[in-house]
Amino acid sequence: MKKVVTTQNAPAAIGPYSQAIEINGMLFASGQIPLDPKTGTLVEGDIKAQARQALTNVKSLVESAGYSLSNVVKTTCFLADMNDFAAFNEVYAEFFEHEAPARSAVAVKSLPKNALCEVEVIAVL
Repeated sequence: MKKVVTTQNAPAAIGPYSQAIEINGMLFASGQIPLDPKTGTLVEGDIKAQARQALTNVKSLVESAGYSLSNVVKTTCFLADMNDFAAFNEVYAEFFEHEAPARSAVAVKSLPKNALCEVEVIAVL
């Protein structure tokens, strides 16, 4: 059965989509940009600060559904500037220290609210 997942510990959807959908032991989380979930504003700072907030939002969303980052099997990372790739990876490695999930990382022309990065995940129990 399909279940919509919502949490106040990650930013509310800024459009007509769900924060995450769970179905058959799988969690499909919408992309998380570096918004402060309390204020709804973009965190200030460089790619490391923004990556840390985006990944913290991912972690909060995944955990609110009863999963953990160790359940994440695939991530898709969007970067506004591929020159930020190495710095983004430094922060990413803090969240996925062991058995990192499969991943795609792509540069995009722009992201919502002019964020520097966005991360979406798929997790499996």
